[in-house]
Amino acid sequence: MADKVRASHLLIKHQGSRRPASWKDPDGVNIRQTTKEDAIAQLTEYRKAIVEGRADFGQLAERESHCSSAKRGGDMGWFERGQMQKPFEDATYALQVGEISNIVDTDSGVHIIQRTG
Repeated sequence: MADKVRASHLLIKHQGSRRPASWKDPDGVNIRQTTKEDAIAQLTEYRKAIVEGRADFGQLAERESHCSSAKRGGDMGWFERGQMQKPFEDATYALQVGEISNIVDTDSGVHIIQRTG
């Protein structure tokens, strides 16, 4: 499994996201009003809370992530190179197990990623 990684993530979509709708906002009303800067600011606060031990990554992802993986605490499962958007993949592979990324920008929106395997 050395060539595969496992990760969880918390995704915040914004006006520039390729699909400005999510399970939390099916019509995209709030997403279309969220700037990329606002999404980054929100994620920065979430990351800080996790790193400082004030929030649990999985619980926060479950509550706040715009990805359908939220119902699994953000778990994306195992994947290998070529299966995810390149910025997401590169960030995940650069992490050690247990580490949390800085903000990662993809066509889907902005993420924080925790490598879990």
